[in-house]
Amino acid sequence: MKKNKNTIQRFSKVWLSAFAFATILSSCTDLEIEQTDSNFRDANDSSFQGVTDPQSFVDDIYNQLRGQIGDQANLYALSEVTTDAALVPTRGSDWGDNGIWRQLHQHDWRPSHQFIENVWNQWNNTHFRAAQVLSDLTQADATLKANASFLRALGMFVILDNYGQIPVRDVTATPFVDPEVISGQEAVDQIVSDLNDAIAGLPTVGPGSGVGDTNSPLIKATKASARYLLAKVLLNKHIYLKTEPATADMNQVITLVDAIAADGYALEDDYFDIFKNTLDKETIWFIPTAVGNRIWNGLHYNQSPEIVGGGWNGFATLAEYYDLFEGDANSNAPGSGQEERRGVVPNGGLPVSQVDGGVDVNDNNIADGSSVGFGFLIGQQFSDTGAPLNARSGKPLTFKRNFVDGNGNPSLINNDETTGIRVIKYNPRFGGQTEHEIFFRFSDAYLMKAEAMFRAGQDPTAMMNVLRGLREATPFSSAVTEQDIIDERGRELYTEFWRRNDLIRFGQYTKDWELKTPSEVGNDNRNLFPIPANQLILNPNLVQNPGY
Repeated sequence: MKKNKNTIQRFSKVWLSAFAFATILSSCTDLEIEQTDSNFRDANDSSFQGVTDPQSFVDDIYNQLRGQIGDQANLYALSEVTTDAALVPTRGSDWGDNGIWRQLHQHDWRPSHQFIENVWNQWNNTHFRAAQVLSDLTQADATLKANASFLRALGMFVILDNYGQIPVRDVTATPFVDPEVISGQEAVDQIVSDLNDAIAGLPTVGPGSGVGDTNSPLIKATKASARYLLAKVLLNKHIYLKTEPATADMNQVITLVDAIAADGYALEDDYFDIFKNTLDKETIWFIPTAVGNRIWNGLHYNQSPEIVGGGWNGFATLAEYYDLFEGDANSNAPGSGQEERRGVVPNGGLPVSQVDGGVDVNDNNIADGSSVGFGFLIGQQFSDTGAPLNARSGKPLTFKRNFVDGNGNPSLINNDETTGIRVIKYNPRFGGQTEHEIFFRFSDAYLMKAEAMFRAGQDPTAMMNVLRGLREATPFSSAVTEQDIIDERGRELYTEFWRRNDLIRFGQYTKDWELKTPSEVGNDNRNLFPIPANQLILNPNLVQNPGY
């Protein structure tokens, strides 16, 4: 039987009551849920009457993304810490957390892992709430429906990409109806259909429109952001279907990226300026959420204490990831031969007059946080006055390539305060909690086009060299390979949510890397996360993914 996509959305019953409780307690939204909304229906009542205030309802779905994207745990952790790009060692007792961070990097997680459960609940909630707006029972205008189509597609994409199957239900059904489950072609078709509807109904908004303004049109989806997400889905489609990449899909990716460029989006030539809260040509969609997690979770406790009391000394990266970039393997100081994206470790701060929006709480004419470098922080770190910083032990604060315990053995536990190269794109000199995190960026779309060309039998070397030229990197001297493309994505898009997705698409997510559990190397079952155990009990239509 053919289902009406505007009235059908199936959803796990446990999320309904959980979401209602969370909404009541939430202090970050002005949404007032009416008793007619399905989240507050009696469990035996199937008389969903539609969303009574669809504008506020859609606004609140967008507002919830602030926590879902701005968090350092949950989706960000699953996307980055499970890869070669990020890890969180235990330093003394700091960041132990019963092993929850270490398990991700080691590929030793279980179905009960809290972040895996949270992502499942959060993003299923996103697509279910969007479906309520898309119901024929909800009186919403075409633009709101288009936003809801985009949000449903986004939520379903995250669930499909991470778990391989999506529970969905009719919004008019009671919570006791077992949700149906879609996967593979059916799931892709639903997401693609929603995104085509979104492209048709969303506004055309060029780059830089109101960036930094909480009412910016770039805070909500536009035609460009819907095209970006559709290109992302099509680029990964063969992974979800377990087939080879289809030339027709790759050609559509190329067409979609060209359409984004036609709206005015383009590459910028000052890499780290992209991550300031200012106008730029690269930002397709940003989330107005504080970027503090991206700044402080890797910095040492003694770095920039005048801003938020110093860093949290957790996140770092592997030396092998750092070595993807050009430059001295043991130094990222000025003049180390590094490409622009690898950043630099300065030897002191800058005059406040030289930093856009700089703040000087110490009244020493030095911009707070301006001694914190960009990109990859390795070796000796300095204060704003240029004095070498020390760790709390009194020894020099020198970030090191390796992760070792007190006996010098490779380990993710019993590390001291200085192990691991730190990574930073959003710099504290521009604000310690600026609400501007980029989620969709044109250089990603540009590299998606290059990859699609490659998979369709074309040569993208010239266009990739355009990007490398802007990033002050040596151009490729011969036709690019598949490894060149994945490495270039790693250099361009670190900390931007895409490393896991990329590694899976290139068949490298299960490769060996430092401190991964040896028995998990080559275990393709880890390409999907497990379905949370409680969801399997509540919904018999779900089937646990292989290996769990």
